[in-house]
Amino acid sequence: MTPNSMRLIAFRTGVTACIAVAIAASAAAQPNKLDATLQSGVTGSVPVLITTSTGNAAAVSNRLQQRGRAVFKQYELLNLVGADVTSDDLASLSVDPTVLSISSDAPLVTNAAVGNGGTNKSVALLPATLGLPVRNLSGRGVGVAVIDSGIALSGDFSNVSFYDFTNSVSAAPYDDYGHGTHVAGLIASKGSLSQGAYTGVADGVRLIVMKVLDAQGAGQTSTVINAIEFATLNRQALGVDVINLSLGHPILEPAATDPLVQAVEAAVRAGIVVVVSAGNVGKNIVTGDPGYAGILSPGNAPSAITVGAANTQATITRADDAVASYSSRGPTFYDGLAKPDVIAPGQNLVSDAAIGSTLFTTYPSRQVAGNGGIARFLSLNGTSMAAAVTTGVAALLIEDARDSGVTVSPETIKEILEYTAVPVAGSDPLTQGHGELNGAGAVALMDAVVLTGSAPAEAAATLPSQTTRVNAETWTWGQTVVWGNTVVWGNTVVWGNTVVWGNTVVWGNTVVWGNTVVWGNTVVWGNADDAPCY
Repeated sequence: MTPNSMRLIAFRTGVTACIAVAIAASAAAQPNKLDATLQSGVTGSVPVLITTSTGNAAAVSNRLQQRGRAVFKQYELLNLVGADVTSDDLASLSVDPTVLSISSDAPLVTNAAVGNGGTNKSVALLPATLGLPVRNLSGRGVGVAVIDSGIALSGDFSNVSFYDFTNSVSAAPYDDYGHGTHVAGLIASKGSLSQGAYTGVADGVRLIVMKVLDAQGAGQTSTVINAIEFATLNRQALGVDVINLSLGHPILEPAATDPLVQAVEAAVRAGIVVVVSAGNVGKNIVTGDPGYAGILSPGNAPSAITVGAANTQATITRADDAVASYSSRGPTFYDGLAKPDVIAPGQNLVSDAAIGSTLFTTYPSRQVAGNGGIARFLSLNGTSMAAAVTTGVAALLIEDARDSGVTVSPETIKEILEYTAVPVAGSDPLTQGHGELNGAGAVALMDAVVLTGSAPAEAAATLPSQTTRVNAETWTWGQTVVWGNTVVWGNTVVWGNTVVWGNTVVWGNTVVWGNTVVWGNTVVWGNADDAPCY
């Protein structure tokens, strides 16, 4: 996926800019109830998602049907109606006092970056890069919903349930694209096919796989919301504790009116941890220039754990780790939220392949052979992979707490991951969030939270140190957390002249991040020299 395909216009610039003006300008660009795509005009009939005031979804749906319009969904979880409408309908809906906003049923794509070549395809160190395993934690009894392209079952997976939200409505699990299988393997593979070389972070979890993407890795926002709604409304029956969303689309409106974001927020309110990939729009793939404000929806959901990608250089040490150049940076469009929350290993990760799927057949150089020389695995890059890794660690934390008879909130899980994250040298907060995922440290802090019954920051004060020892290396925790929507970096952080982090990003008079800035409703690319992303 290129910046052009995401409707993000790339500019080279050397001017100093105030990003506060940029965020205000992007918000001002939405003068009515329509999102950015719909404001540009529509031809013929288009699918939209209409958010109504409480209790008015049915009435809006009825009025549309009386006009002869096809209503394809009235959602239970949100005050939301999905329908095919014309430009005349949009004009009418825009002046309807019961209609709050109208959003495109935007196409989504996965956040895996692939290409015709790869390096370090023998990476089999994933748990060790996180300081894992710790004790015998495996995510046992934790339910993880993988909303993606499906799954190809093998000896690496057990205890899997499958639901198809695409038009095929297949009862048997399958994955014609291959992305969902790779993601599921990073979370839960038992490593049977690789004799333990490529195991998931939490191989004891129950997988609830929900297919929303087709054989090309594409799908619609409405389909993903269908799956989130199903997982949330049936949380107890399905046993859903975590949702993994390694997909997204460009941010077209504020988070408060974005239906996909609101579905994520509803799931978190119901007690589900939601992990989302940040996106792979951190650089211009033609020039290699870095760019900010490339976070995708629903990575702009305040309560989600939004994950960028780290490159571990195929080593366990953190000394050579860096943020992957393609990983999307914050802040988020319209709202100026500080994202991502953390980064996690996402470069050249080997996981299970869906044999015969689109990814498997299109990128033979990404195939990795198992015993007997038969290609059973794929090596992929992306924030999709990083989100899956983070989902696995979240499952370990849930199991750890439950072993002590304690149920922790999604907010607590998020705070623990943030507080124990290890900052990457030379990377700013809008690129790495709170730092790189620290699985062992997160478990240690969860133990303290369970023991003391206090919030993560207070519980951490009871520990001998706020560090993690892995092999001969000490990882120092970043010790920053999010309380509600407020990002706390100590008291204030000075970056350049002035940067104050509140519930939104508030900038001083002028701020320059290297040679890159965000301006208006575009991603602006700097002129830093960086390697191309595959």
